[in-house]
Amino acid sequence: MSRRALAVLVLAVAGCSSAVSSAQPTPTSTPVPAPTQRAELTIYAAASLKGVLDAAKTAYEIANGDVTLVVSTDSSAALETKIEQGAPADLFLSADVSNPRKLVDKGLVEGAAVSFAGNQLAIIVPSDNPADVRSPADLAGEGLRVIAAGDEVPISRYASRLVTNLAGLPGYPKGFAEAYAANVLSKEESVKGIVAKIELGEGDAGIVYVTDAMASSKVKIVHVPTVANVPATYAAVILKASSQQAEAQAFLTWLTGPDGLAILQGLGFLPPPE
Repeated sequence: MSRRALAVLVLAVAGCSSAVSSAQPTPTSTPVPAPTQRAELTIYAAASLKGVLDAAKTAYEIANGDVTLVVSTDSSAALETKIEQGAPADLFLSADVSNPRKLVDKGLVEGAAVSFAGNQLAIIVPSDNPADVRSPADLAGEGLRVIAAGDEVPISRYASRLVTNLAGLPGYPKGFAEAYAANVLSKEESVKGIVAKIELGEGDAGIVYVTDAMASSKVKIVHVPTVANVPATYAAVILKASSQQAEAQAFLTWLTGPDGLAILQGLGFLPPPE
């Protein structure tokens, strides 16, 4: 075969190969499914529940991969006011029953309030206890610096009842309640504020929840007689304006179930008082 004929043959084969190649179907990529959008559940909670909700957020989001918990903590009274003013919360967890009841009375909730936990009170002092506070009776001592909370904060109402109960016990001085009130140096916005000032030594004593006292390594606890202690009831409501009512109900059911109760009790909370 001549060189010219061979060249023609090579070009012809190449052309056929190109034609076959161009006839092959173009491979298509497999479509990637869009990621599932996670529902955001906004929870307003009492400051004393921060530790509970830190733990609950981790556990709940692992068990429910389609929900993200967005938690905001403050005093129950402040949160109730924000909700009344239209703050976009889905679920309100309060350190009392009176603030949820206000929202119920105003028609701002879906369903009834649900009691989900209990607490008791403790007296805390700085770790070095410079004022040498040894019993609740010392809260009336002259010159003692007591750190309290604002009148609308639930801990203040519980503390007031505790002081009244203590004043009625044998051995407590006449005018105990009045002397305690005179010793109040400042009123903080939440129980966390009381703990912070006692930790820093900016006060000699304060009345807080047992759970907050247990959570701090920088304070000492002064025993409160059981007969005088005051049970605190924590209650929750689902907000009518919420677009995540089903998710809010699911979380509340979880919180009052075995997993949620294990977290609450592990951090010192009690079952809600009967």
